[in-house]
Amino acid sequence: MGFVLSVLYFVTSYLTPAVLFGPFAGARIELILAVLVCLISLPALLRSFILKTSQSLALIGLAFATFLSVLIELHWLGGAVRSLLTFIPNAFAYFLLCLHCNSRKKLQAVVVMLVFVCLFVIVNGSIDLLHGIPESANHLPDIVQRWSVEHPYLFPMSNGEGEMFYRLRGLGEINDPNDFGQLIICVVPLVFIFWRPKRALRNFVIVILPVCALLYGTFLTHSRGALLALIAIAIVAIRRRIGTLPALLLAGGVFVGAMALHFTGGRDISASAGEDRTELWSQSLQLLKSHPLFGVGAGNLPDYLGHTAHNSAMVCAAELGMFGLFFWCLFLFPTIRDALVVASPEKVSESDQPIPEEGPLHLAAKKVETVDKAEINRLGRLLLLSLTGFLVAGFFLSRAFVLTFFLLGGMVEVVYEMALQRGMIAPRMRLARILPYAGGLAVFLVLVVYVMLRILNLVR
Repeated sequence: MGFVLSVLYFVTSYLTPAVLFGPFAGARIELILAVLVCLISLPALLRSFILKTSQSLALIGLAFATFLSVLIELHWLGGAVRSLLTFIPNAFAYFLLCLHCNSRKKLQAVVVMLVFVCLFVIVNGSIDLLHGIPESANHLPDIVQRWSVEHPYLFPMSNGEGEMFYRLRGLGEINDPNDFGQLIICVVPLVFIFWRPKRALRNFVIVILPVCALLYGTFLTHSRGALLALIAIAIVAIRRRIGTLPALLLAGGVFVGAMALHFTGGRDISASAGEDRTELWSQSLQLLKSHPLFGVGAGNLPDYLGHTAHNSAMVCAAELGMFGLFFWCLFLFPTIRDALVVASPEKVSESDQPIPEEGPLHLAAKKVETVDKAEINRLGRLLLLSLTGFLVAGFFLSRAFVLTFFLLGGMVEVVYEMALQRGMIAPRMRLARILPYAGGLAVFLVLVVYVMLRILNLVR
């Protein structure tokens, strides 16, 4: 029951209560659902591995940093509480996944949920496109605005040449085309969790067709960040098979082809085209210099810049200061580290669990899911690809605290725990060792942005 309610909670967060529950959404069903999930999850907390993960401490620290950033900067207790309540629902996803997702089949169910969310938006957006775009869209902005309200899955905007085009988006957590594009890119590798060797027809129906639909949805978002993330995933996925240089050349060909097909809606991907974003990065660094410890307050960056930072690390640093960025990296570092470990054949050994024999305890033994080393490695590689897509897209988006990030972190730890329980992997890195790495990563991310800005200023 806890797992089913958790999945329903995730779907509600992505698609909004209004879509799922219609007229009953006003009853605050999402809040009722969250309370029910909390109550059901309490008994599972004591026997769960979640308290042993560094990410749990990181999320508590992030919640504390969110609260303090507003309280100290704005001296507003009510605003601090509101920022905390905004942060908790997304971070809650990590705890729910670790508490209730304890098998490969449940992991697959989470992937099915993510695919359903993406296809739901893609289908609705495609239907909106088929219903026709107003012919006078370029001349009557009021018609465009009214049309976009009636068609919430499409976002109208103009490219560099002043031509109007429409971008696919979702609702709730994914109500921006870039957000939705990032989600799709993260889901594409995960679909291959259903791939089975020598099962051509099954793989075509269950894997290839959904992936093609997801890629079509990515095209409809016209997200430049999603395109770069997709290319990064392709490079990481195939470089071991064909080598790094051929992978880069192939990725370059994909990029040229995507631009020729107007993947980005006629917008360029270049240093000059990204000047507005790099200027926001620069201003965010300036804010970090003036508010180094606790930042300008969670969600308060647009009040200073007029926009958000368009970089996940920078929005975290500017809004929560180095204190908040440290805890964000305390979540990110062990997640990446554990994903790399479970994806490595050298780090994972064969299971030391004995094969259950026929007998009185046979039925109980069958409940233990059989997962071998190859499957653990495969799950690790797919999650690593998904994280790659999220982080590359997130480098150009302000998506530091979104639901997808915490879901991926939970999925990584679920796979790690599956391997750990079967004696296939070494215990998690101790917190005492992770803390200095998290601090170093926080400083490194700020320096990377600073160096990039210096290089771009020299080139211009």
